[in-house]
Amino acid sequence: MLTDDTAIISVDDHVVEPPSVWVDRVPASYRQAAPHVENRPGETQTWVWEGREYPIHLMGSPATRNFRDDGTGEDFYARSFDDMVPGAYDASARVEAMDTDGVQAQVLFPTFPRFAGTRFLEGVDKDLSLLCVRAYNDWMLDDWCATAPDRFIPMIITPLWDPGLAAEEIRRCAGKGAKAISFPENPAPLGLPSFWGEHWDPVFAAAEDARMVLCMHIGTSGELVQPAPESSEAVGISLCGVNAMSACTDLIYSGMLHRHPGTKIALSEGGSGWVPYILERMDYTWARTRLGVDKSVKPSELFERHFWTCFIDDEAAVRQRHEIGVHKMMFETDYPHNDSNWPNSRKVLSEMLVDVPDDEARRIAELNARELFDFF
Repeated sequence: MLTDDTAIISVDDHVVEPPSVWVDRVPASYRQAAPHVENRPGETQTWVWEGREYPIHLMGSPATRNFRDDGTGEDFYARSFDDMVPGAYDASARVEAMDTDGVQAQVLFPTFPRFAGTRFLEGVDKDLSLLCVRAYNDWMLDDWCATAPDRFIPMIITPLWDPGLAAEEIRRCAGKGAKAISFPENPAPLGLPSFWGEHWDPVFAAAEDARMVLCMHIGTSGELVQPAPESSEAVGISLCGVNAMSACTDLIYSGMLHRHPGTKIALSEGGSGWVPYILERMDYTWARTRLGVDKSVKPSELFERHFWTCFIDDEAAVRQRHEIGVHKMMFETDYPHNDSNWPNSRKVLSEMLVDVPDDEARRIAELNARELFDFF
């Protein structure tokens, strides 16, 4: 069971950047073009970047979303900062929300830049895009995380259009204490080279050298599974584990992990219950495939060396924890999104782990994350 002295570490949560993040951190000549927030009719707000508008559209939960009753915001989407609880965008308020939730520490994914910083691929002025990446990272490291260094595990984004610049940014931020990198689960749908080649070697090498975790959040490829054009969002959200399986399998067969044996990858928001099946299937396929497969290491062995999973609510994973590997499972609260159980995350996890031995429960809730992210 989850003992009272176990400190929960959540490895997947989200932050909404305050309006000043970029305008306060780019040169004056770039401030008008840099991302900034403008008000619009109907009590809505939008980010404006290089003249393009990106309306605020955050999916909250019933506990993190301030609902309107005037017909302009009765669904789960926040369309202005006033629609959100302060814990979404204010570090001190987030700490209070974590205390309420019984959570000691969080790893945070961006919102405006998208979860892996892929928004900045859209930039016309790549000098400004690079400034924006660095500004976000400096804000996360020097401002947000510095508010409570014992409560946040610092994660950065990179300039994905140039792997050399990305490697430089990893090294720069590692020197400032960054522990993780948010990276796309699959670059190919974004129009970038896939993992099947040497294009991304500088990034993986820099992460490996800095002992930083590559966090690959579902959907950072730009898409969730959508079987039909009419499929609702619920379909993709229900199938998010498919994205995690796809990323895991593609990387294992790509050869990337053979070249970078120190790589550490967290498959964020993909759940854990799928692991036994895909390991069995990969090993079965690996044993029978004669072309295009490195035969030196079984896929399940590469998974053991390189991958960790996380879950919000996954009874199947808890039941299969010994097949998955108790040391490969971590917990997430997904605050402030709709999947989040805030303010009851500790209660939900406690109920899931009620029949699990104390030492295994502590490993899943706390120790695996502490060790992986070197957060002590």
